[in-house]
Amino acid sequence: MPAPLIDNYQRLHDNLRLSVTDRCNIRCFYCMPEKDVEFVPRAEILRFEEMERFARIAVDLGVKKIRVTGGEPLVRKDLHILVRKLVEMPGVEDVALTTNGVLLAPQAEALYDAGLRRLNIHLDTLDRARFEEITRRDELHRVLEGIDAAQRLGFGPIKINAVAVKGLVEQDIVPLAQFGRERGIEIRYIEFMPLDAQNLWDRSRVLLAENILTMLAEGIGPLDPVPDPDPRAPALEYRFRDGRGQVGFIASVSRPFCLNCNRIRLTADGKLRYCLFAIEETDVKGLLRGGAPDEEIAETIRATVRAKWLGHEINQGERFVPPPRPMYAIGG
Repeated sequence: MPAPLIDNYQRLHDNLRLSVTDRCNIRCFYCMPEKDVEFVPRAEILRFEEMERFARIAVDLGVKKIRVTGGEPLVRKDLHILVRKLVEMPGVEDVALTTNGVLLAPQAEALYDAGLRRLNIHLDTLDRARFEEITRRDELHRVLEGIDAAQRLGFGPIKINAVAVKGLVEQDIVPLAQFGRERGIEIRYIEFMPLDAQNLWDRSRVLLAENILTMLAEGIGPLDPVPDPDPRAPALEYRFRDGRGQVGFIASVSRPFCLNCNRIRLTADGKLRYCLFAIEETDVKGLLRGGAPDEEIAETIRATVRAKWLGHEINQGERFVPPPRPMYAIGG
């Protein structure tokens, strides 16, 4: 049995973020430019069999959870084929998908039949005009259709990810939570992070988790922390005291969870990263396409984990250096 993936800070890594494409069918302003987006040439994107091989090697090293991401993963043709391979892979305990939901309705059944159950759907607002302002696309109706389709089929748990940008989404905080309470869906509010392609981020534009919590308590009712939380989970979770619903906060800016991080990331073009904010990355595609044996790829994974830093330095002023690639090119 191979030794587990433990870094120099004694963090165990058992969670793989697997990006299948850097392409996306919406243009959220905090992630992508509206026009002239530069994507990786298609020939440089890993094939499904290459992703499957990498995942198998990582699972042999102790990875138990895999999340499929993008860009927008559902723009990748026949994604359900890869999902089935991952779900059926010995040693994998959990497979999840993060999507913007625009293409979910027509693909939901194939994904469900492939064994997928867990979904995170990106949705910042239920207001059509504001949705178009944020995403530069008039697609809210298709996202809601995707959520409906997923619930009809029995997907669960379903969570909605909402990016919290100060001065923009305050009016959406409570309606989203009410939507979640009515649907049995957990809303996860994500503090705006410096991962955009246009350098728009500023700490003053981050709507902090503590402020959102206050807004929810005043707009709906008191909340209590979920008891006995998983110490390695990225979200701070709260339940409404009336028993109707739960919300989470990804507070990467105000309450970084780096000390408990258990993730490694493979980009769609085959670069292995130990952190979403990492400056450097390790080429794996060259190994996969160059005839390298599994043992060499496994050692590359180990070396990447050993090199992992203590954590990002978002709150360290000038010491923080944004990653050279935006979120859509890294994988959420």
